Amino acid sequence: MTYTRFAIYDAPIDDALAGFGATWLGWDVRTGSATRPADVPGLDDITMTPRKYGFHGTLKPPFKLADGRTLEDLKARAADLAGRCAPAVSGGLQLTTLGGFLALTPTGNLSGLERVASACVRDLDPFRAPASEVELARRRSASLSGRLAQADRTAWMNTARTHLPPLADRYELGSIALCGERPDGRFELIQRYTLTG
Repeated sequence: MTYTRFAIYDAPIDDALAGFGATWLGWDVRTGSATRPADVPGLDDITMTPRKYGFHGTLKPPFKLADGRTLEDLKARAADLAGRCAPAVSGGLQLTTLGGFLALTPTGNLSGLERVASACVRDLDPFRAPASEVELARRRSASLSGRLAQADRTAWMNTARTHLPPLADRYELGSIALCGERPDGRFELIQRYTLTG
């Protein structure tokens, strides 16, 4: 498979949570396949933008490889990073609106999650090609699409709650997921690395 961009995600391992995300979005980033979406009127419209990324938490946003860098180099560096980075724990996840989007956000002490995310950004940045003006413009415009109108947020929060599995009061980030953007624009898992540092 040829990939146009790469990202480092927290792609949940928990089957119930990952299954919810795949059903809610209609795309399973773990398997790189479409799923039957939940039967909720309007869901397809509000998930059109995030669908291609799959259900995840971003540790290092999508990037193109810098000149002279290869996927094998990136895999080796990600494996090395995971071997030096300890797992992180926070309070549980909670359903919120983040910038007008529905999101599951961690609670409690976030220092461990921030430590892992910072390591991903810092250690893998030599693999990131500088963003072009076209990419920057796309990112700026994408931040406005898929946003829920203020009047609709409460209803969508309630709908999401009815589909969410029970959320634990403790969340552990025990691995990082190297994901790639396929030619069709959707992201899929390339390799998962257990944090063992």
